[in-house]
Amino acid sequence: MKKLVIFDLDGTLLNTIDDLARATNQALAALGYPTHDVAAYRYFVGNGINKLFERALPPERRTTEEVARVRELFIPYYDRHNADFSRPYEAVPELLRRLDEGGARLAVASNKYQAATRELVARFFPGVPFVAVFGQREGVPTKPDPRVVEDILREAGVAREEALYVGDSGVDMRTALNAGVEACGVAWGFRPVEELEAFHPAHLVSHPAEILRLAL
Repeated sequence: MKKLVIFDLDGTLLNTIDDLARATNQALAALGYPTHDVAAYRYFVGNGINKLFERALPPERRTTEEVARVRELFIPYYDRHNADFSRPYEAVPELLRRLDEGGARLAVASNKYQAATRELVARFFPGVPFVAVFGQREGVPTKPDPRVVEDILREAGVAREEALYVGDSGVDMRTALNAGVEACGVAWGFRPVEELEAFHPAHLVSHPAEILRLAL
C-alpha cells in the first residue's frame, strides 16, 4: 500500500487541452502570429506556460520579450475560460474517491501556474481532501526538477518509498525518477505511450481503476 499518491493535473486528472489551445491561439492571433491546431498543443504543454508560449511562437520570435507579451494576453483570457471545455477524464473522480476512502493521501503536482492549478482542482474535485495542491510557484523550478515532489512529501510527512507519482508525460516520468519516487504512467493523456515507456516507469496503466491496485 502507498500512503501518498501524487498526480499530475493536465493530461492526467483533467483533459485541459482545448482550453489551453484556445487561450494561446487568441494571444498569438492578437499579436499577429499564426495559430495552431489543438493536436499540436499536446506537444507544446508540459513544461510550464512560458515554455508553452515559446513552442507556440515562430522559431525566429522565441524571445523572452515575445513570451512575456503572449503571457500578458494569455493569463486573463485563460483565467476566464479555463473550464469552458476542460473536464476530468472518465473514472478519475471515482478513482480519487476510492483512494481517499482506502486511506491513501492525495496531492497534485503541476507545471500549470499556481492560481489556475488551485482553481481547477477546487472546481472539479471539491470534495477531495488533497494534502497539497502545487502548481508552478514563484521561485520554485518546474518539473522535472524534483522540488515540487519533495515539498509534497514534506507537507504530507511521507517517505519517498511510500509514495506513487502518476503522470502522462516524459516530464512526469523524469520528475518521479529525479525525486526517487515510484512512477506510474497513464496512457490516456496528452503524450504517446512510447514517450512514457522510454523512461521505464514501474507501472503503465490504461484506465484509472488500475491505479487502485497499485496504491491500496
